[in-house]
Amino acid sequence: MCVCGILALAVLAVFGQTARFEFVHFDDNRYVYENTRLASGLSLKGVVWAFTHAECLLYHPLTMISLRLDYQLHGLHAGGYHLTNVLIHTASSILLFLILQRMTGALWRSAFVAAVFAIHPLRAESVAWVTERKDVLAAFFFILTVGAYVRYVRNPKSTARYLLVAVLFVSALLCKPTAVTLPFVLLLLDYWPLQRFGLETPVRTASSSVKAPGYWGIPRRLILEKIPLLALAAGACVVTYLVVQKGVISDAQISMPARLGNVCISYVVYLRQMVWPAGLAAFYPFPEKIAPFWEIALALLLLAVISGAVYAGRRKRPWLLAGWCWYLGMLVPVIGIVGVGEFAHADRNTYLPQIGLYLLLTWAVADWCAGWKHRRLVLGGLMIAAVGSLGYCGRIQTSNWKDSQSLWRSALACTSGNYLAHKSWGDSLEALGKHVEAIAEYRKALDIKPDYADARNDLGISLDKLGKTDEAILQYRQAIVQYQKARQINPAYPMALNNLGVALLGKGEFNEAVTQFRKALEIMPNHAQIRNNLGMALSRMGDAEALNSLGAALFAKGDLEAAIAQYRKAIEIKPDYAEAIHNLGSALATKGDFQAAIAQYRKALEIKPDYAEARNNLGNALFMQRDLEEAIAQYEKASQLSGGANPAILRALAAAYAETGSYGQAADTARRALELAREQKNDALAAALEKEIKLYEANTPARDATR
Repeated sequence: MCVCGILALAVLAVFGQTARFEFVHFDDNRYVYENTRLASGLSLKGVVWAFTHAECLLYHPLTMISLRLDYQLHGLHAGGYHLTNVLIHTASSILLFLILQRMTGALWRSAFVAAVFAIHPLRAESVAWVTERKDVLAAFFFILTVGAYVRYVRNPKSTARYLLVAVLFVSALLCKPTAVTLPFVLLLLDYWPLQRFGLETPVRTASSSVKAPGYWGIPRRLILEKIPLLALAAGACVVTYLVVQKGVISDAQISMPARLGNVCISYVVYLRQMVWPAGLAAFYPFPEKIAPFWEIALALLLLAVISGAVYAGRRKRPWLLAGWCWYLGMLVPVIGIVGVGEFAHADRNTYLPQIGLYLLLTWAVADWCAGWKHRRLVLGGLMIAAVGSLGYCGRIQTSNWKDSQSLWRSALACTSGNYLAHKSWGDSLEALGKHVEAIAEYRKALDIKPDYADARNDLGISLDKLGKTDEAILQYRQAIVQYQKARQINPAYPMALNNLGVALLGKGEFNEAVTQFRKALEIMPNHAQIRNNLGMALSRMGDAEALNSLGAALFAKGDLEAAIAQYRKAIEIKPDYAEAIHNLGSALATKGDFQAAIAQYRKALEIKPDYAEARNNLGNALFMQRDLEEAIAQYEKASQLSGGANPAILRALAAAYAETGSYGQAADTARRALELAREQKNDALAAALEKEIKLYEANTPARDATR
């Protein structure tokens, strides 16, 4: 318990400061403060959405559900989200210690590994960045799965224990798909420290028993018990591939030779960062040119030498091979073989993989000092010095994440050619209203990466705000073209299209502005701001019919408030527009405001007395207000106007008759409606009418027959 408390205090000392931090303009907007879906909180609808949709180019429903819960608890107060990350990371650190101690029996070695994991400066990105909730949450379930597996190993015949392992593994995958390496890690733990490779399963024959064959020195039993987990991992890989295709960087941008060279170098970079965590940044740009051959060869040689050394010492020191393979294997999904994003490497990628290195070094140093006279004193001193220095550096590195300005200032200070940092620093300046300074940063980003569509789009925004509309329009058009060239899937750039539309609207070029807004809405049909911009453009054009059509589309999607706004705009332009007035009444009725709906229906009928649909809906609204006499009158008139051929109107009329006690008349009217429904092959309506006729014959009203 003492060690657990110390670990918790260490995490708090390094990361507790994040409770005062802000969101950063680095995906936190997509995940949280511009994500309108979080507003539903932890509702059943929100949970179902999370499990049935991919968000932010990943399928990670548990991550998004956790953010919904934070929204319900904290709204958009960033400190609450940061605190959740810290608490999850604290729990993972303590769990890591407890599970390592249980597996190895080594108290202080396990405590040291957990402490380094808990406070290393490389953890800052995963813990202090709200967007990386997926990292800390997946790690929590990953470590829990390891603990459940250790428990299962004590009784491998227990189906319940194995199912718990599988359920926790699935939970990790539903937080972040990089957890797919877990079956491989469990196999390493079988080798050391669980020492299950010595298990032998006899195969009985008529004459003798022999050992069951294995594969590559691994007992068959250990492989077979991983197959269900491997199947789950394979499923996660397929889902991830289907979801992240839009974010995969094509060979046209970064060639495979360049990626493979970067893979070798990144493995070595992560080694260097572990022992010397200086110059850490939120983004490391991929080099424009392939690294020199000598650099790649040197990295490969170093990796080969280390691999050879740990393999040679595997029999006497199995932790060497287990720890090194843990590091190499866990990095595979994120090392860059498949390019997702344009970064060379990322601090967050070391979150779980480097645990293998901590194990390797901790056990190696303890083994090396085994014969020393003052071994405990030396190791204790080294432990305190290492934890103290890492904690100090970790606290400083974490402070860089307190806001967007600090984050990108630090990134620019320790990297070169960092186009994303310049662009993001420009965004921070723009948010402060410093348009001229922001423009300078956007131009720096474009000097480094001329085809950087996002920077060009943001440059257009700043220019537009300074009144340089023509230049802004040019930047938006270039951004759209560059975006299309860079992405073969879903080539349009909705936000640039929207911004272009706004600029054109400001110049009075209404027709082209409407065209751009409609293109943007084809890609993002639920984007409220783009819809409003389109409505504004149509309003300025005086196109009442277009506004009415837009309102009808919004009504069909269930966005009643937006639909009502468009209908009202249409009526302002064309006060005698009976269809728009009627549609406004229908939207108000759907909201439950029947009095206002009745007023709109009456206005529509004053303009167009033979408007059968308006009379029918007026009857429905009057029915809901229990004004049955007038409702019947409106239904009868609507039926006459439709030539008595509309079964839905007759059905409503029958229901109104029944409400007044005229059940015979109701039954006769419903039968006429049934005949029409059958003639028109409306099976659903016919089935409903058959049930209602039976009710009328039994002198019972049918109150579901009107709407």
